[in-house]
Amino acid sequence: MPTTPQPRPNVLAIPTYVAGKPPAPRPGLTPYKLSSNENPYPPLPGVVEAATEAAAVMNRYPDMGSTALYAALAETLGVPVEDLAAATGSVALIYQLVNAFCEPGDEVVYAWRSFEAYPIAVTAGGARSVQVPLTADGRHDLDAMADAVTDRTRVVIVCTPNNPTGPAVSQADLDAFIAKVPSHVVVVVDEAYLEFVRMDDAIDGVATYRQHRNVVLTRTFSKAYGLAGFRVGYAVAPAPLAGALRAVSLPFGVSHVAQAAAIASLAAKDELLARVEDLVARRTDLVTRLGEVGWDLPEAQGNFVWFPLGDAATDFAAACGEVGISVRPFAGDGVRVSIGEAEAFDRVVEVAARFAP
Repeated sequence: MPTTPQPRPNVLAIPTYVAGKPPAPRPGLTPYKLSSNENPYPPLPGVVEAATEAAAVMNRYPDMGSTALYAALAETLGVPVEDLAAATGSVALIYQLVNAFCEPGDEVVYAWRSFEAYPIAVTAGGARSVQVPLTADGRHDLDAMADAVTDRTRVVIVCTPNNPTGPAVSQADLDAFIAKVPSHVVVVVDEAYLEFVRMDDAIDGVATYRQHRNVVLTRTFSKAYGLAGFRVGYAVAPAPLAGALRAVSLPFGVSHVAQAAAIASLAAKDELLARVEDLVARRTDLVTRLGEVGWDLPEAQGNFVWFPLGDAATDFAAACGEVGISVRPFAGDGVRVSIGEAEAFDRVVEVAARFAP
């Protein structure tokens, strides 16, 4: 019998989340942080004003029902309010999904490598991760994922575009995958980067959720909308599933300031689209330049590119750090570089040229 309080065994097994680090100062060089897939633009027009006004009543609790935010999202997306669930970033929704649908020992199937919060959330909830390797070009192997579903599977996650490798799933491939998954298993379509997708047969997430009683979309205001510091995400799902997510959510989890900023961001659609198009153009330019120095990268559909460097990942990140650029290495796998300030790309290309395969 232990003599001190002991956490549950699964808590001790939770992997550590590694956040993107800021760049270390280098003499004579402007530092750039390209390690966290952050939006380099400032808040959209009207957002600071809305947040400042909301902050004036910080002595009051936020609206726990996110009433105004749900109304704005429902109007923007054309979905019923009861099909929405807000949370502190879309990552919180992954935790809530495990909480709501998994008993201890139940299985959650997802691609790997993918968003590193998945194994954390699954382990924290007492469930078991079933990680299905990506294809050689960084894509989901949806056939293998469908084959990995067992009678213990409760949730499958499709991250599209996949973070950190970049490729997105097509609508046809997603439809075929959902058709293979038992209807009692929750299919999560994690669309944190959906605004950046430029491909034929791109997923229409809202249309997909409308066609299935087991599909949940998870989305965020952190990336395209540039509200990473406020932590606002939301799910779109059939009412029974959305209700389950709301039931296990942290009370008052989305602050009043964050709700106000998200609503104001939704109202700035034209400026949002212009900024996203600029970031997509920067992505295209960077991929072209990297191709010219010998890199054939996985298809980039998010606001980042992926270098499949294997064991050289940490050396590449260190070389970027020497020139004032912070990137996100995944030891033994590769390096993710965010699409940020265009001025940083000369240095990224310079380093990449030295590591070209």
